[in-house]
Amino acid sequence: MASPFIEIPVGDRLVKVTNPDKVYFPEHGYTKRQLVEYYVAVGEGILRATRDRPTTLERWPAGVFEGARMATREDYARGQAGMGAGKSDAFYQKRIPKGAPDWVRTARIAFPSGRSADEVCPTEVAVIAWAANLGTLTFHPWPVRKGDVDHPDELRIDLDPQPGTDFADAVRVALGPARDLLAELGYTGYVKTSGKGGVHIYVRIEPRWTFTEVRRAALAFGREVERRAPAEVTTKWWKEERGEQIFIDFNQNARDRTIASAYSVRPAPHAPVSAPVTWEELSGVDPRDFTIATMPARFAELGDLHASIDDASFSLDALLDMADRDEKDHGLGDMPYPPNYPKMPGEPKRVQPSKDTGDH
Repeated sequence: MASPFIEIPVGDRLVKVTNPDKVYFPEHGYTKRQLVEYYVAVGEGILRATRDRPTTLERWPAGVFEGARMATREDYARGQAGMGAGKSDAFYQKRIPKGAPDWVRTARIAFPSGRSADEVCPTEVAVIAWAANLGTLTFHPWPVRKGDVDHPDELRIDLDPQPGTDFADAVRVALGPARDLLAELGYTGYVKTSGKGGVHIYVRIEPRWTFTEVRRAALAFGREVERRAPAEVTTKWWKEERGEQIFIDFNQNARDRTIASAYSVRPAPHAPVSAPVTWEELSGVDPRDFTIATMPARFAELGDLHASIDDASFSLDALLDMADRDEKDHGLGDMPYPPNYPKMPGEPKRVQPSKDTGDH
């Protein structure tokens, strides 16, 4: 008979793992216990990526199986964002789950709607293990710390392949115009695979700017990379305009938009993870090679490749100056925000070009 639960030592705590033999990834038979043990093995790294950050939990309590789906907005509206007949199989947990241990800390954050929530704020590896027991595959930390939740300390550059492009195309952009611009700005960028087909670059910044200003800086970065590689890169928000190019998703820097953290597991059959890599090895890696089965040994050998990410923080002044020039000299103003946002000051019409009747 399968054990109803086990206890795994994590630091000074014992973390209960219920139904440890439950298969979460049927392709290879990986279980919930293996998921939790993976996170403990890379604990130093995942904690560095999430420590003191309000973090949304992407929960797949039934595992990743054929036909499993993430909750939609309609599911939330109907109160069906969870497990059960007729309900979704996975959902985003933006508020601390009921019954959380008293050692699970939280941070109060405000959404674009004006509502607020107390989100899980990891302070030790045991919190990560506890969340994994709840079926959390992917951790989505905000780019802020709990001491100041309105001023990001992280600029996130998301190189997102569009249909007709792939990881190799994203790598080419990362190693070419994106890395060149980082060097010209004097930034140290930390690169990782997305765990899917993209590339993420993180830059620590001084927590002096608002979400709106950080997003403006990210858009300026993207537009400059686009100018340098116009056949390969786009900052067009509407999918119908992007073509077969790498999209630099500036909106990932907007409030309440998050990216899977380094070392996070992604909901795919082979249990891939978002893996930190060096710039030197980026051109030769295959993101499919980084899984919950392979990553612990790599981590044991190399340690956390983002270990020095907090050593220096950088100014956004140069990018914000670039944004001002874009607007003044090139007529490039703001771009649309995500659909869950209220209309923002200076934002253009939020309607895709093919449906624009000119009446908005």
